[in-house]
Amino acid sequence: MRTIAVIGKSFGDEGKGLAVDYFSSRAQKPAMVVRHNGGAQSGHTVETRENGGQRFVFHALSSGSFCGADTLWINGFYPDLYKLGDEIAGFRTGFGAAPRIFAEDSVCVTTVDDVLINMALETSRGPQRHGSCGMGINECDLRTKAGFGLSLKAMRQSGSGVFPLLRRLRESYTYRRLRELKPFLNEDAAEYLRLLYDDNVLLNAADAMEEGLKNVTLLSEKALKNLLNGTETLIFESGQGLLLDCMNKEYAPHVTASRTGSHNPLAFLSRIGAELDEAVYVSRTYVTRHGAGKLFGECPKENLGGIGRDLTNEPNEWQGQLRYAPHEDEAAFAEAVRNDGSETNAKISLFLTHLNETKNSVVMANRIVPADEFIKHPIIRDTFDSFYLSPSRFSADVKKIS
Repeated sequence: MRTIAVIGKSFGDEGKGLAVDYFSSRAQKPAMVVRHNGGAQSGHTVETRENGGQRFVFHALSSGSFCGADTLWINGFYPDLYKLGDEIAGFRTGFGAAPRIFAEDSVCVTTVDDVLINMALETSRGPQRHGSCGMGINECDLRTKAGFGLSLKAMRQSGSGVFPLLRRLRESYTYRRLRELKPFLNEDAAEYLRLLYDDNVLLNAADAMEEGLKNVTLLSEKALKNLLNGTETLIFESGQGLLLDCMNKEYAPHVTASRTGSHNPLAFLSRIGAELDEAVYVSRTYVTRHGAGKLFGECPKENLGGIGRDLTNEPNEWQGQLRYAPHEDEAAFAEAVRNDGSETNAKISLFLTHLNETKNSVVMANRIVPADEFIKHPIIRDTFDSFYLSPSRFSADVKKIS
């Protein structure tokens, strides 16, 4: 079994969807793509030229779906079953049958209360927002680690449906969490707080979650190993980027709640007795960041080249405008990758995207470097074993340089 981990090199939005589509398209048999961190806040875009142009933004489904890849959720990924139905329906409408979804039965899900608490807290922060997506991932993580996780198995086995489970969580956890947060919540959060005391919200959420769960095949440990025994290509699709890893103190508190690098894939592969073959770090030719937090060299996007409109990252209430910057220098470019890659003996690769926007060059703080010169720089050559260069939005155009 060939194993590949696709990892964002910076703050997310690097082009991980394109990379997963690329590797999925080159698998001899349909790949299995693993979602292992984050949740619905991941928005990975895939575009193809077929049928006059196709485009889809993936949240819970894998970015290998155009190529027939199955999706596997493992522990560390927090799916939002409330939103899953719309994502599947959208994919079916545009592209036919939806891909299969498998999941470890111990995977825990995001609830509507997680989302509402997230929105209430972030709204109350006003200008001091952390830059959360408002999708409840951190709240879900805190609740789960506090011993109040809601697993897919518990939902499937509940003879009385999901509503009683949500109601019990609200009574045992949500109200306690609100008491803890009371000093940090203000009148701007009033509507979200009202909904946290409305049972109709839970009833509607429960109905949607039950429908979403019907699309998922749950796996015991034994069933998971049997499934993987028939898999030729296993691709880990990471959410967010290395600099947003929950262990990255340099950028705290403006980080995500999960491990964003090779940690989760390596732990999972160790569990099943396998190793990682290739860690692929994805980067734009410039840097982007959503939400709050420091960004070295931040500047108007016009300073970086012909940067087009990013349809996946339109301005929104929770994260504002997508922010832009050049790369600092080669040493800084490689630092996070070297730190993350030190955990594995896998081949280390760079997947460089958005070359079409910067005239096939990498934008540095003090100069613009043609891509073919950039990958020959001693620090870059010492860090990466091979390179994938993407001159367009389509994975069919990607060129590999060993």
